[in-house]
Amino acid sequence: MKRVLRLFALTMIVVLALGLMAPAFAQDAIEPLTPNMTVTDGLVAYAADSCDYGGVIQSITATAANQVVFQLCEPDGAFPQKVAFSSLGIQPYEHLQATGGGGEALFRNPVGTGPYALSAWNLGSDVVLTRNDAYWGELANEPTAIFRWTSESAARLNELMAGTVDVIDNVGAGDFETVSANPALQLLPRPALNVFYVGMNNTIAPFDNLNVRQAIAHAIDKNRLVEQFYPPASTTANQFMPPDIFGWTEGFEDTPYDPEAARQLLADSGLELPLEVTINYRDVVRGYLPQPGVVAQDIQAQLADVGINVTIEVMESAAFLDAASAGQLGLFMLGWGADYPDATNFLDAHFGQGANDSFGTKYPEIIDLLNQGSTTSDPQTRLDVYAQVNALIRDNAIMIPVAHGGSALAYKAGITGAHASPLSNESLAVMADPDDDNIILMQNGEPGGIYCADETDGEALRVCEQIMDTLLAYEVGGTAVVPSLAESFSSSEDGLTWTFDLRDATFHDGSAFDANDVVMAYAVQWDAANPLHVGRSGAFDYWTILFKAFLNTPAS
Repeated sequence: MKRVLRLFALTMIVVLALGLMAPAFAQDAIEPLTPNMTVTDGLVAYAADSCDYGGVIQSITATAANQVVFQLCEPDGAFPQKVAFSSLGIQPYEHLQATGGGGEALFRNPVGTGPYALSAWNLGSDVVLTRNDAYWGELANEPTAIFRWTSESAARLNELMAGTVDVIDNVGAGDFETVSANPALQLLPRPALNVFYVGMNNTIAPFDNLNVRQAIAHAIDKNRLVEQFYPPASTTANQFMPPDIFGWTEGFEDTPYDPEAARQLLADSGLELPLEVTINYRDVVRGYLPQPGVVAQDIQAQLADVGINVTIEVMESAAFLDAASAGQLGLFMLGWGADYPDATNFLDAHFGQGANDSFGTKYPEIIDLLNQGSTTSDPQTRLDVYAQVNALIRDNAIMIPVAHGGSALAYKAGITGAHASPLSNESLAVMADPDDDNIILMQNGEPGGIYCADETDGEALRVCEQIMDTLLAYEVGGTAVVPSLAESFSSSEDGLTWTFDLRDATFHDGSAFDANDVVMAYAVQWDAANPLHVGRSGAFDYWTILFKAFLNTPAS
């Protein structure tokens, strides 16, 4: 009898041990959604058939409940900086499934692991966040954080001076001295890691004519625009990247301001003059474009002087970004702020293999050079490559870089934890207001959506960053990469295998974070054939910016 009891006890111990060893999510009965997805013992893997599809990633595998391994097709020295970016915030796989990968249930209802959770989005008014008291890291200082918005810099400053908000972004160009002189306020300048440019699409007439594009490059007086309409610390751009980004070409010769050369190029274009064109922009203030309306009017006057009549057309922000991304705008005003401090974030994002269709047909020579630059670690080789790229961008007049805009935030003097991030991703969790139990930030516009896998707007990204964590993150107020949902990470010697060890964390809906959530948060962006590859617009621009290509992109 004792022998029987011992055998029973041993059997129960084995059963219990196996139960403890099994993944906590094995009972979720995850089913493969595409042929590229496999599930083994409850662990999800996603893999390309080969690297011939043109992207950076070959496979993403949950090797354990708390470990994810990425296999790359080519070395990528900026891989940690990329996985720290907010478009790769992790949501529960179950939430993505329940929403079908899109619709308002997803892009107006994010579920993350961050220091704040969404409480309410009052359309046209504000976004209200509530402190996540189950956060894996240091809890937010204030129980409530609120985003409000207005496009008028003067209105933002009035709200700050009245005490109805605690911090405003993008202080008006003429208000820097006003804020600095007010002892009740504090001004925090932000490094100008951005560029404002005038874009042209080479598939839309008359911008399919190189002479026209080069004429516009000669016709715009950049120095005048910066001197008249930009705040202190702004500089005229002579290339797409700002000087503080690695890859900037020292001594680069820009297309000079020369109205007479512009007139001659237009005469040589073979087109009937004057040209009649439309310039599009969105009436949203950015660090790279603090006064969009007056800048548009000044550019209109400058182009009229050489024989180009410009009609100004203002578009709603999200619609404008969607149209630019889809290559539907001929002449437009747009800009870019650094997501991470490397040339790949500027040049590859706009002119590389994974760039969207804003500028029309891409240039194979530029793509080849950028692929060389992104896959080598030798700094001098990279600098030589980017010098060639900058010259090709200039000679083909793909766009006209105009300014690197100085910008600043203004806080009430009593706010602690006040900071200005060079990446414009200020953390509300570290801020505190001794006068009440919330922190209120007023920015320039309302987000188009806050499923940031499918957003490119700074207003959306900043909200997402409070709610959703990424595998890695950027230090508060800086650009260094620090652990986040991954406690640690390592790479193989050849730079092709990256292993991330995950921490224990809980989503805002109470579900446990695990490796499958990471794999699927990436996979629904990566695989165009995944039924959850829906989003708000369906563009998923940042995926190809970061990793060059979608898996299973339709032939059309």
